[in-house]
Amino acid sequence: MSLYRDKLISVEEALSKVQSGHTIVVGLAAAEPRDFLGALHSIAHRLKDVTVTTCLPMLDAPYFADIRYKSSFTMAGWFYTAAMRQAHKNGNITFIPNHLHLAARKRLAHVRPNIYIGNASLPDKHGYVSLGVSNVYEKRMLEAAELVMLEINPNVPRTHGDLEVHMRDIDYLLQTDYPLPEIPDAPPNDKDLAIGRLIASHIEDGDCIQLGIGGIPNAVAASLGEKRNLSIHTEMFTTGMMKLMQQGVVTNDKKTLHRGKAVCCFALGTRELYEFIDDNPAVWVLDGAYVNDPAVIGQNDNQVSINTTLEVDLTGQCCSESIGPLQYSGTGGQTDTAVGAQRAKNGRSFIALYSTAFVTNPLTKVKEEISKIVSMLKPGAIVSLSRNDVDFVVTEYGVVALRGTTVRERARRLIEIAHPKFRAQLRQEAAALGFLAEE
Repeated sequence: MSLYRDKLISVEEALSKVQSGHTIVVGLAAAEPRDFLGALHSIAHRLKDVTVTTCLPMLDAPYFADIRYKSSFTMAGWFYTAAMRQAHKNGNITFIPNHLHLAARKRLAHVRPNIYIGNASLPDKHGYVSLGVSNVYEKRMLEAAELVMLEINPNVPRTHGDLEVHMRDIDYLLQTDYPLPEIPDAPPNDKDLAIGRLIASHIEDGDCIQLGIGGIPNAVAASLGEKRNLSIHTEMFTTGMMKLMQQGVVTNDKKTLHRGKAVCCFALGTRELYEFIDDNPAVWVLDGAYVNDPAVIGQNDNQVSINTTLEVDLTGQCCSESIGPLQYSGTGGQTDTAVGAQRAKNGRSFIALYSTAFVTNPLTKVKEEISKIVSMLKPGAIVSLSRNDVDFVVTEYGVVALRGTTVRERARRLIEIAHPKFRAQLRQEAAALGFLAEE
């Protein structure tokens, strides 16, 4: 323990290591260093042009949320959250386009971090800490950084996989004790449940599943209670997946890759989830460059990928991360997992969305219902999943298969699962664009 004590420093001492022009990389979501980031703005007066690279940040920290610090700090994000969307207007937040399995490699090809800081578990008797809830890019960035600091937190689970780090490879340790951020296990709404049941009807006993984030994937998990011998190879390990393991629905016994193990690269959910993965050899948290590699995903027979999108056009292009040109979330692993699943023997990929949304008309200021299946994406919309890579598309009105279909067939099928009130309009627009023959 002398090595541990020798490396301990205060938050103030950790902040003193930050210099103008530095690039800092921090842990993803529940792995972020909350004490460090919560105090980072306190040294803004002596800093210029510090870049903090993040992904799915959970803390609404002043260093990026408060416009007073914009000249000191820029946030470069791989995936936006509500706090980032709100603060984007400040002018010091920018997005890093990426496929998640290449996020670390491509960023490192551009810039090496001066500092890596995240959180980690208490050290074991051998001097190793676990990076706990995320290994999307964390260990790669830690190994590349000039200076490594970790917030040691007794609430961080010790997880299995390839995310152990010996204290000799850490420059400084900060002793902390904050609860990890949680995503409540919110009950799905009627649309979520309808979509969840539709997708569940296409999942077979013995399939290996990947679920994205949000109400629809949660509803899918809740609809799988009658399935048997499911397996997990996923980017994000969720509370719904934990429940399927506890119920015996997920056994991982039929996997062709890492049999007996639920594989992920990060976990985010409830406190119960963090307790479940703590020292649980049935859950492996592996390097995101490996977990999300389509070539690796495709080695799982019967792999099923389930993700959501914001808008899909009649040719199958999926805009999953922006509203027009405005960044809303991120590509994340959507293309990784969709393409990977389709490489697998008997693999399938599902993209789900509500058929409509209510948006405020900028002229009338009145909320109007619009179709989320559209003839053309909004100007400036970001295509997260190419039409070349789309497979099944699902709304509360049904499931359609687009793999190998023509543009004409796609337009017809997607109109079939659009909200009934918009189908005639979509047919007219499709004909005007040449997707359908005029009738």
